[in-house]
Amino acid sequence: MMISLYSIAQGPDAKQLHENARTFMRQGDYSNAILVLNRGLQLEPNNIELSKDLALNYFFQKDNTKALEIIKPVLEREDADDQCFQIAGNIYKAMYNTKDCEKTYRKGLKKFPNSGALYNEIGEMMLAQNNYESIKQWEKGIEVDPAYSRNYYNAAKFYFLTVDKVWSILYAEIFINIDPSSNKTPEMKELLLESYKKLFSDVNLEQNNKDKNEFVKIYLQAMNKQSGLASQGINTETLTMIRTRFILDWNSNSGTKYAYQLFDYHKQLLQEGLFEAYNQWLFGSVQNLAGFQNWIVTHATEYSAFNDFQRSRVFTMPATQYYR
Repeated sequence: MMISLYSIAQGPDAKQLHENARTFMRQGDYSNAILVLNRGLQLEPNNIELSKDLALNYFFQKDNTKALEIIKPVLEREDADDQCFQIAGNIYKAMYNTKDCEKTYRKGLKKFPNSGALYNEIGEMMLAQNNYESIKQWEKGIEVDPAYSRNYYNAAKFYFLTVDKVWSILYAEIFINIDPSSNKTPEMKELLLESYKKLFSDVNLEQNNKDKNEFVKIYLQAMNKQSGLASQGINTETLTMIRTRFILDWNSNSGTKYAYQLFDYHKQLLQEGLFEAYNQWLFGSVQNLAGFQNWIVTHATEYSAFNDFQRSRVFTMPATQYYR
């Protein structure tokens, strides 16, 4: 009993305080998060995770001066990670200090050359300045840090607005699988559906292709074989057929030379009998919500099995499969 009373008198430790603060953050209660984080830093003044979250909470409260005051000393520490530079750069961006914003991101990249987050931030900053070289930053982020989803998101949107008819499809679907619960996922599902309509707008997919990328050429050759199905219109049902035949063709002819995790995932879903449910999840909700809901009712077991399968795995692209 004396030990219990002593523990109560001592109060929570820094770890517990941090957990409490993050609960307040998730609830959007930044004032209470700041209060708790400050108490945590009293116990552990050198705890970098507490300092990062404290700066973030001031940033979320739009108290950028205080946020900067917290994060700037952290950047000079040996244990500063790429997120520290990302937070600091975002604060400068919110203050419309473009010069220090870019300087901070670049300094972070010098220390962390494989940070997808920092490449994404630089790309977004460049796009805000109407500098369309931003795509090079997102592509580099995809190449060096393929598990970071945001570069796929921005690259898919960028390519959708160009003459490209392949990478908006691939990058949108990769983003959706890496981050299926993101608030950006519905937007990417719609972009993916529209990208397929754009792809099949040509009767012959290969005819007007000027891309010298061999991966793209082989992809279009395989898709072109299925283009006859597009005459029925591009919808969830036709895309399921097109994509099924594409994967079977790809695995027979190109899968060895160009291994691609996204296509391997499609193959696995086919083998598990879940590919139709996956395509319904991808396209049904944006193409015909009522039809999608009806499909779930009539295929409840199959859709439940797909959800269980999806929750049981983490999707990521290997660094060796960058073909852009």
